[in-house]
Amino acid sequence: MSTSNKELSRQIGLEVGSICGKYFLDLDHLHYGYWPGDLPVTVANVKKAQELYTRFVIDRIPAGVKTILDVGCGGGHVAKELLGRGYEVDCVSPCPHLAQKAAELLGDACHIYQCRYEDLQATSRYDLILFCESFQYLDMNQAMAKCEELLNPKGYVLICDYFRKDVNGKGGGSGGHKLAKFHGVMANHPFDLMCSMDITAETAPNMDLMDDIMRQVVKPVAEAGSRLIEDRHPWLYKVVAWKYRKKIDKLNTKYFSGERTGDSFRRTRAYLLLVYQMTPAGLGQGQGRVQSVGQSASTPESVSATT
Repeated sequence: MSTSNKELSRQIGLEVGSICGKYFLDLDHLHYGYWPGDLPVTVANVKKAQELYTRFVIDRIPAGVKTILDVGCGGGHVAKELLGRGYEVDCVSPCPHLAQKAAELLGDACHIYQCRYEDLQATSRYDLILFCESFQYLDMNQAMAKCEELLNPKGYVLICDYFRKDVNGKGGGSGGHKLAKFHGVMANHPFDLMCSMDITAETAPNMDLMDDIMRQVVKPVAEAGSRLIEDRHPWLYKVVAWKYRKKIDKLNTKYFSGERTGDSFRRTRAYLLLVYQMTPAGLGQGQGRVQSVGQSASTPESVSATT
C-alpha cells in the first residue's frame, strides 16, 4: 500500500521527534506531558510529566479489562507499562521506525501490526482499544467502525487526545478533530460515554514550553545559520530567500510568532480523556449515560474511571 505525502511527512516527523527527544531529554514517549499544579513547568521535568500522563491514562482503564489494543503505540513504552500491570497487549503503528523500536522494546510480548488502524486485519478481539494522542490522525467514522469490529461485547474505547473548539483562530495549531463533529460521529455509533475528563489545563503548559524552545533556541540558531550562508554564499542566499519567501514567512508565523502558547491552546482546544463502552443495542445513543463529564483533575489520582 502506498503512503501519501501527508502520511509520510507525519511518520518522518514522529521519527525525528522520537530521536531528538530520546537524545536530548531521554524521553521515552511522544505524547504531551501531564502537569499537575505542583510540578514546575521546565524542560527538565518533561520526562516526569510524560510519565504522569501515562499513569493518568492507565489508571482510567475500567475494571475487568484484560486485553488491550494500543493504537499508535509510538516506541512501545505505554504498552510496556500496560504489560507490567498484567494486561495482554497488541499494538498498531503505521510508522516503520517506531514499529521497529516497539518490537525491540517489547519482544514477543506483543504482536505489532505495522499498518494504518483503518486498514488493520486482525483475528483477535479486545476488551479495550486505546488511543493516546493517535485518534486525531484517524478518519473518525472508519476508526469507530473498526472498533466495533475488533471489540469484545461491551468492550471499551479509551481516547485521550485534544479536539478543536468552535472558536475563531487556529491558536494552538491545526491539529485535532473538531469537537462538534466528533460528537456527531459518536452519536451514530453504538457506544455510550462512560467517563469524560477535561485535562486541557494540565496539558496546555506543553505549548508554553515548545513556544519558549522555538523562540529562545531554534530561532536564534536558524538566524545564525542564515547569516553564515548569506556571508559565504550571498547570491545563493538571495535566490533561496526570494524563491521560498512565502514558505519562509509561513514557517516564521507558524513557529516563531508566539501564537502557539498555553493560553491559545486553552482557548481553541479541549484536551479530553473519554471512555466509551460498546452497546450493540444502543445504536444512535452514543452520548448516553455520562458518568463524570468535563471534570478536570489536578493530580493523576483524583478521579477514577467509572464502569
